[in-house]
Amino acid sequence: MRPLVRPARLTPGARVAVVAPSGPVPEERLEAGLDILRGWDLDPVVMPHVLDRHPEFDYLAGTDADRARDLERAWCDPAVAAVFCARGGYGVQRMVDLVDWTAMRAAGPKVFLGYSDITALHEAFATRLGLATLHGPMTATADFLKNADAQDHLRATLFTPQDVRVITAPARATALVGGRARGVTLGGCVSLLAAEIGTPGARAGARGGLLFLEDIGEEAYRLDRILTQLLRAGRLDGVAGIALGSWERCTPYDMVRRLFADRLGGLGVPVVEEFGFGHCDGALTVPFGVAGELDADAGTLTLDVPALA
Repeated sequence: MRPLVRPARLTPGARVAVVAPSGPVPEERLEAGLDILRGWDLDPVVMPHVLDRHPEFDYLAGTDADRARDLERAWCDPAVAAVFCARGGYGVQRMVDLVDWTAMRAAGPKVFLGYSDITALHEAFATRLGLATLHGPMTATADFLKNADAQDHLRATLFTPQDVRVITAPARATALVGGRARGVTLGGCVSLLAAEIGTPGARAGARGGLLFLEDIGEEAYRLDRILTQLLRAGRLDGVAGIALGSWERCTPYDMVRRLFADRLGGLGVPVVEEFGFGHCDGALTVPFGVAGELDADAGTLTLDVPALA
């Protein structure tokens, strides 16, 4: 696994487009998020279908084609420096193959930000565009709107990424398996990574990677099934190290911890838990596609270069 192309950092006045590739977006949350972005001296523009709802399936923000076109048009607009997702939910896998990836590749590198269901787009940007992305708080999500720590870390990553080359986990982070590992970052929602297996453009695996995993609302047996599928499919072969984030609304964490020790402990690589990214208060922004060193004992990720160029 090699480092991917890093887009340029943002500067004051930069135009950022907001898209909704997954679930429907509450208008009041969107407006509050836009106000925060304006307070950062950014110029946010909302794509036409962000507040849509699918005519049949109310868990989707508009039709698959409209969600795909919003992403594509935002990316291909030469005035746009970054594309931020409004929220996750579900729906990316329905629209990802409708995007004109050739046109997006021709538009060049830009900042892309999201997490949760957006995991499938992180994978697509890596495999189809060769582009590094940011796994971090989204514009219309509660953590972005209400948590100063999450806002501050994202803002520094966007504007002064040299100041956050060392990403430090919360004090509660502990090593399930100690040690240090070098590699290129990747990951996201573990259920989405498993769902990518066998799909067009799917990544072959995590060999040489620092794999960041988190999820929400999964019981222990389902997490067991997901991890076992990744193991059986060879997707964890050669992984260099693993960081585990939040597991909100999952089985009580004592059991989840035992499951991780059982399924991941035998890989013989450093594993750190409760690293503080994903569906949690104060979520850290983690770049995917950037080389660095994971220290499971210290609870740190030290990037070789800033997340953005």
